[in-house]
Amino acid sequence: MENKQDFQPYIPASRVTPEITVTSIIVGVLLAVVFGAANAYLGLRVGMTVSASIPAAVIAMGIIRVIMRKNSILESNIVQTIGSAGESLAAGAIFTLPALFIWASEDKYAGQITKPDMIEIALIALVGGLLGVLFMVPLRNALIVKEHGVLPYPEGSACAEVLLAGENGGSSATTVFAGMGFAALFKFIIDGLKVVTGEIALTIKGFGGTIGTQIYPAVMSVGYICGARISSYMFAGGVLSWMVLIPLILLFGENAVLYPEATRTVAEVFAQDGAYGIWGSYIKYIGAGALAAGGIISLVKSLPLIVSTFTGAIKSMTGAGKASNERTDRDLNIGFVLVAIAVLTIAIWLIPTIPVNLIGAFIIVVFGFFFATVSSRMVGLVGSSNNPVSGMAIATVLIATLILKFTGATGISGMISAIAIGSIICIVAAIAGDTSQDLKTGFLLGATPKKQQIGEIIGVVAAALAIGGTLYLLDSAWGFGTKELAAPQATLMKTVIEGVMDGNLPWGLVLSGVCIAVVIELIGIPVLPFAIGIYLPVHLNACIMVGGLVRLAIDKLKKPDEEKKRIANNGILFCSGMIAGEGLVGILLAICAIVTLGGKSIAEYFDLSRFGIPAYIYNEGSLVLFAIIIATVLFFSFKKEKNKE
Repeated sequence: MENKQDFQPYIPASRVTPEITVTSIIVGVLLAVVFGAANAYLGLRVGMTVSASIPAAVIAMGIIRVIMRKNSILESNIVQTIGSAGESLAAGAIFTLPALFIWASEDKYAGQITKPDMIEIALIALVGGLLGVLFMVPLRNALIVKEHGVLPYPEGSACAEVLLAGENGGSSATTVFAGMGFAALFKFIIDGLKVVTGEIALTIKGFGGTIGTQIYPAVMSVGYICGARISSYMFAGGVLSWMVLIPLILLFGENAVLYPEATRTVAEVFAQDGAYGIWGSYIKYIGAGALAAGGIISLVKSLPLIVSTFTGAIKSMTGAGKASNERTDRDLNIGFVLVAIAVLTIAIWLIPTIPVNLIGAFIIVVFGFFFATVSSRMVGLVGSSNNPVSGMAIATVLIATLILKFTGATGISGMISAIAIGSIICIVAAIAGDTSQDLKTGFLLGATPKKQQIGEIIGVVAAALAIGGTLYLLDSAWGFGTKELAAPQATLMKTVIEGVMDGNLPWGLVLSGVCIAVVIELIGIPVLPFAIGIYLPVHLNACIMVGGLVRLAIDKLKKPDEEKKRIANNGILFCSGMIAGEGLVGILLAICAIVTLGGKSIAEYFDLSRFGIPAYIYNEGSLVLFAIIIATVLFFSFKKEKNKE
């Protein structure tokens, strides 16, 4: 396995090329705003966002290399660094802040809670985003450099492959762009034309267990890039929650009314909403407990590395130790970072617009750094698209609400403060995960870390200024918590806070998740990917597992090592393109769903499902399409370069 000592980036440290330029800043800021808005809608609608690093890299490549005729791979990297910050900041904001809008619209809180103004939203987003970037500065050496070859950072590595393919041209670029084209077509068929379903599921009658898979090319591609081992841990967690825990809840609690359901029995929830209803009402709490425990375990195991990293940074700052002068090892000055964190902490406490007291500011810094570390390691394992930021936010909201309640901050003020704390930490975790992926891309390409960190800050500022307007626009159009914009995570945060303040939170479910995580760690299975599997739908985990199995089959081929490596690398290139292609079309579809023409959204004009698609095409057709997706991955993996025999 390659380590730091053996590794040489594409652009050597001795070579200086353009990175932060007027072009890269302008294009990056535009992409940050567009991706932030599109993913805000997408996340509020379906509860998931699209990672923007690779789509931003593809667009940057098209503008800088093709249109402007410039060969500047590090400039394109800065564009994707700035642009991807918008998506990550939007993800953190939409998983929490809509709870304030929902409270403001409820009769129970009429006149007591008002909608946050755009200045409040911008400030909450800004301080969270800046803290996320700053926390990653001292962690870069520990997670990106020292663990190179250990943490795969699938999307960061894929992003580098996309940029390198565009730089080198030839068959590598053809493979990447072929992946983009095929994934774009598949995504449009599934979510644009809607002639097949994006998810296949089988529920076993009399048992209640549900198994199934999504058929999205990008999700399967993440499994291929991660490999079978990590994919299997995630899938195992999904099987536990959907084939064991859901049936047990149905079996023992069939006729019981369990919180947060106030009126429906477990059986009624299952009858009306299926296994997803049980998952949304109960399993997510177990998953949140497992994630919280996994995060604590991960932090404890990482403490020696974190401490040594901080010690080295402080020695470098004070002159007690020698820091590398290589361009590719230069970070933002650690003194500036520490001062900036202190200033932001005081600002959170003193700025009246941010509804957080001194205790809340302390919680944000402590848990913010904790979850920044966990998030950065987590995306190193499973990628940003599968980083359960909302799960970390749930754990934060639980702890923050309890602390606020015990310190006397109860009632309306305590609820609002808890959401603000959860929002900032959620954004911290999202931005830290995105920053680590971007820094991995830069590490592989030979970028200057300091310039990438500045790029992240630029993207955060741009996205923070735009997110408030986006939330108000969507709230005005449909309202949060409605059929059009369900805002599932924000609704869950709202429920958790009300549950803690009212004293009826299902601690049994949360602690069950904690105990499961401890047992998993004790038997030697990495707890974080397993906990992610519990928290995420099994259909998503299964699709990732399919990608992992395809990669396993290639790795087990009875061929020379060089030939197997070539086939696997071709597959990684193609899957990198598939992630980019689906991401781009996902964003375009989100925009089409917002923009109206003739009284209805543009997306409705090419939605063929309204004409009544036959059931055998809509369902069985998904299996056929999934088989075609797998076949295309295998075809381009085995495809030989034209200049070779």
